[in-house]
Amino acid sequence: MSTLTAISVQIDAKDKELANGILKNLGLNMSTYVNMAIKQLINKDGVPFEIVNTHPNKELLAALNESKQIEKEIKSGNRTGYSSVNEMMRSITND
Repeated sequence: MSTLTAISVQIDAKDKELANGILKNLGLNMSTYVNMAIKQLINKDGVPFEIVNTHPNKELLAALNESKQIEKEIKSGNRTGYSSVNEMMRSITND
């Protein structure tokens, strides 16, 4: 037989309220959910869901800045722009 132990966590009161409502609709309570989440953490040997940074990384920021520069060059006439792939292909094959 396993020995039970208690844990205590601090969360935002509104988040707790919202989570309890969702869990109630699923027929669960917070204790059961936490136990399920911990079992999944153990079974997966890691966090059982994707954790991502919501901020763009350096490569994405560089690409966004490059696209803005290309757009400026197209508008100023210093670079050719195309409104479709077909238009671009016609331009390439006619050169």
